[in-house]
Formats: sequence, C-alpha cells, structure tokens
Amino acid sequence: MVQIHPLETLAAEIVACRRCPRLIEHCQRIARTKRRAYREWEYWGKPVPSFGDPNARLFILGLAPAAHGANRTGRVFTGDRSGDYLYKVLYQTGFASQPGSWSAEDGLVLTDAYIAASVRCAPPDNKPTPEEFRNCRSFVERELELLPRLQVVVALGKLAFDVYLGILRDRGIIASRSAFTFAHDREHYIASGQPLLISSYHPSQQNTSTGRLTEQMLRDVFIRAREHLR
Repeated sequence: MVQIHPLETLAAEIVACRRCPRLIEHCQRIARTKRRAYREWEYWGKPVPSFGDPNARLFILGLAPAAHGANRTGRVFTGDRSGDYLYKVLYQTGFASQPGSWSAEDGLVLTDAYIAASVRCAPPDNKPTPEEFRNCRSFVERELELLPRLQVVVALGKLAFDVYLGILRDRGIIASRSAFTFAHDREHYIASGQPLLISSYHPSQQNTSTGRLTEQMLRDVFIRAREHLR
C-alpha cells in the first residue's frame, strides 16, 4: 500500500479550500476571462498548494499567487516575473534543478527547499484582506510542523515576514513582532532550536523593475541561507 505524505494530504485540502469567497470568485473569473497571451491555457483558477522537498531545511514564504502566474499554472511562483527571478536564483544557489519554472509539468525539482504562500489564492490588486491572511495562516502553521528539518526561513516581503512572526508570537516563541525590524538580507535569531529567519524584499516586478531588488541582492539572500545550512 502506497503511503501518502501528510504534506500531500494538506496540499489537497488547500486546493479544496473555499474559506474566502471573494478570492475564489476572483480566481475563477480570471480563469474564465484569461489574458490574451494565455488564451490557449486552461487556467488553474483554484487555491495554489505549496511546492518543494518534504525533507527541506529551507522554507521560503511569499505573499500570494499572481492572477496570471500561479493562478494560471497551479504552481507557486510559476509563470510570472517574480518566479523568473526567484527560480533563477534558487538554481544558481543549488536549490532548484533548472533555472526557470514555466508550468507544473516542466520537470522542476527543488532540493532542500520548500516554497509556500501566505495566502493561497490570487487576490484582487494583489492585496489580501486581514481576514484572508487569517484564514490561510493555519496552512502555513501546519506546513511548519510537517517540515521537522527546517533550519532557515526566508520571508519574501514585509507581509510574509509579519505572518511568520505572528505565528511565532501566538505560539509563545517570541513576545511580540515589534522586536524584529524588516530589512533586506537581514538575519533574525529567534530562539534556541528555532530556524534562522532571513528577511528579503519580494521579487515583485515593482521591486525588480525599479532596481530596488537586483538579481545579485536576491542571490545574496540564498547564499546566506546556503552558508547557514552548511
């Protein structure tokens, strides 16, 4: 009898989730109308599960699927400019088997890394509500529990940073989020036995097109993570 990994069971639960009607409606509407460049695609149009190595020591937390990225392809950070940046750097630092992620069937494999989103559905204007963050947070919490080898967490963007710190606060691991200041490529030591937290700018097109985040800056984050794992 083939055993199903608990992360696979959780992924199926995420895909079936309907906790946020606003987000479900938005994802489905985008999947129907599509973007002209992708009119031949059958859009995913559902909550997007996490992706990666179940034995990972590195946990990467982003914000939410892009309307014509992961909401189209069904894989986190896949099919948009943010993913182009992220997976190229993960390949360069030894966490990904290829330098790009174009579809869920492209053969990409992550080694020692696991990627999740703070919110699993594409939100209108890329802005989830506080309630939508709360509705999705339990998925992140359960993934953290099901990845017992974690040694480093990389939070991509201030919102993901706050979600992760909020989990630690509510578990009693830290007293408050205010003791931790978000900055790019900054290490945050939480407590003995807890993964190192590294904060990073999000590889959004807004950040990369303006030069606020360069490829080298993002690579430095994952070089730092790799050095800590060594």
